[in-house]
Amino acid sequence: MLMHNPPHPGEIIKELCLEPLELSITAAANALGVSRKTLSSIINGKAGISPEMAVRLSIAFNTSSESWMNQQSQYDLWQAEMHRKELDVKPLIAA
Repeated sequence: MLMHNPPHPGEIIKELCLEPLELSITAAANALGVSRKTLSSIINGKAGISPEMAVRLSIAFNTSSESWMNQQSQYDLWQAEMHRKELDVKPLIAA
């Protein structure tokens, strides 16, 4: 079942991980071993979480990589479903 309009995982990182720890994007990026630009793109919803980033986040914040991937998957699927009517797909039904 799809979550109703799930937040982008970047919002979760910002609100539940960085803000409570009073971490800047720069400090968090350094701890994660990624560039500030990479983390900023995720936090601003311009990039998604890759499997590697999910593992990095799981190590840094003591969470599961699966939870990060699930959040990204739910967000991506919701976005795709919002454009369902725009897709030119014909049903394939067995005779």
